[in-house]
Amino acid sequence: MIPLKDENRSEKFPFVTVFLMVTNCLVFIWEAVSPLDVSQIARLYGAIPVNLMSFAVKPETFQPISAFTSVIAAMFLHGNALHLAGNMLYLWIFGDNVEDTLGHLRFAFFYLFSGIIAAYAFALSGPDSMLPMVGASGAISGVLGAYIFLFPSARVVTLVFFGLIWISRIPAVIVIGLWAILQVLNGFFSEAQIQHGGVAWLAHVGGFVVGLLTIRLWLPRKGYNRF
Repeated sequence: MIPLKDENRSEKFPFVTVFLMVTNCLVFIWEAVSPLDVSQIARLYGAIPVNLMSFAVKPETFQPISAFTSVIAAMFLHGNALHLAGNMLYLWIFGDNVEDTLGHLRFAFFYLFSGIIAAYAFALSGPDSMLPMVGASGAISGVLGAYIFLFPSARVVTLVFFGLIWISRIPAVIVIGLWAILQVLNGFFSEAQIQHGGVAWLAHVGGFVVGLLTIRLWLPRKGYNRF
């Protein structure tokens, strides 16, 4: 299933969501014109588990930035255009409503918090790995966890592939719930991916779980009382 849009209208313009999308796109343009290739950029600025778990940059995985700073930088780097497009689609569909509920500043911190936890969840699964992780997926997974908690019954216009291809209006709890189950299953059956590359499934799981479990703590008092 590929979500196309939700039918959950926001009251305020999602300034932070748009800012994050524009920033991700600008960074990707920088990646495209940089004399360095994607793998070199990832090694220099991506989140490397062995560095994160030692809280310092190892000589064999030298980076010009600190280990923690690499976690923030990695949230804005992407491996290719499809990687970027997929992340931005999910952020655009689900980010505006979470931002509307939390407020702009709280949403910005929530997004970064989810991304940080996601990166360390990935690192914990392979603390000796020298393979860098890049992408906004972990932070966006936190947004999905928040959305399914806040708006489980919101309808999501979804492109469905099952024998035939059709468009259907499906509750968010099903769309995001099935997505979450897929991340857990792939993470469980793809333990070696942290050593050999691929999708950072465990970062997705970590971001989703922290978003789902902590979103009530991020709600402003007015929003919390309404919830």
